Amino acid sequence: MIKLLYNILRLLRPRQWIKNFALFAAITFAGELFNAPVLNSVILAFIAFCGLSSATYVINDIFDVKKDKLHPFKKFRPLASGEIPISFGFSLALLLIAGSLLLAKFIAPTFFAICLLYLAIQFLYSSFIKSIAVLDILAIASGYILRVYGGEFASGFHISVWLLLTTISISLFLAVGKRRSELTLLSGTTGTNIAATRKALSHYSDRLLDVYASIFATSTFVSYALFTFLENPGGFRLNLDIIVPTALASFFERKWLMITIIPVVYGLMRYLQDIYEKHEGESPERVLLSDKPLLIDVIIWVILVVFLIYFVGPNSAF
Repeated sequence: MIKLLYNILRLLRPRQWIKNFALFAAITFAGELFNAPVLNSVILAFIAFCGLSSATYVINDIFDVKKDKLHPFKKFRPLASGEIPISFGFSLALLLIAGSLLLAKFIAPTFFAICLLYLAIQFLYSSFIKSIAVLDILAIASGYILRVYGGEFASGFHISVWLLLTTISISLFLAVGKRRSELTLLSGTTGTNIAATRKALSHYSDRLLDVYASIFATSTFVSYALFTFLENPGGFRLNLDIIVPTALASFFERKWLMITIIPVVYGLMRYLQDIYEKHEGESPERVLLSDKPLLIDVIIWVILVVFLIYFVGPNSAF
């Protein structure tokens, strides 16, 4: 019984739920993180997306059972290894989808629509898009983007266009990193047929994925830098008129969120190091949890963002 529960937990991949924290982006940057009614709605949305994402992972494993048996590591997954029957996995996925959609409908009609769109894209990805080069990367990235929009529709607070561009860029960066790591892993495994294991990978070269990674790492940095510069809430309310001109004092009071660019740059560079030096990146959440410097960097970024917006900016009570 304990072994069955353990395998069910492996099948649901709770570690992947880290991605669903993207739903809190809208209320965090809108200054509404501590608004109890709004926060409760987003927490419910988070729970709904955890159920949906786990269901899509199960469905994906069902579609990939034969291919996963050929993979050097995925062959140990519960369905591929036969630890859990496919019929049980299918029933569990349906139960999770039904429960999550009921919760989503209770939260907001627009959030319910986002959930349906997410399910549709994930189903199409599992059935055939994953075999089509470029489209597979776009489909993976769409999952991150829809999570951010899910938080927006669940809370009613909009994200800025620059934050949206940042989300799109980093989503594509993570998706490309995932494919780059998969290609490195399969290429270095003796006797592995890349086309049979993951058809889309046979249409990518190391050089092409390197170019993609460079493009989206750069666009992530640029769009986030512009977001902090153009959409940044007010900063320290210091009277600097005596020391510096009024215009310059205003600049210093309004651009403090740009400090968070530092951990973002470090995070991008560290993640690229994980991909190219450690040959990791196939699972972004695994990289985050296993790479302590990267995890600390993300925590520092979160603390800085919350401090600057809620204790320094216009939402501060001080």
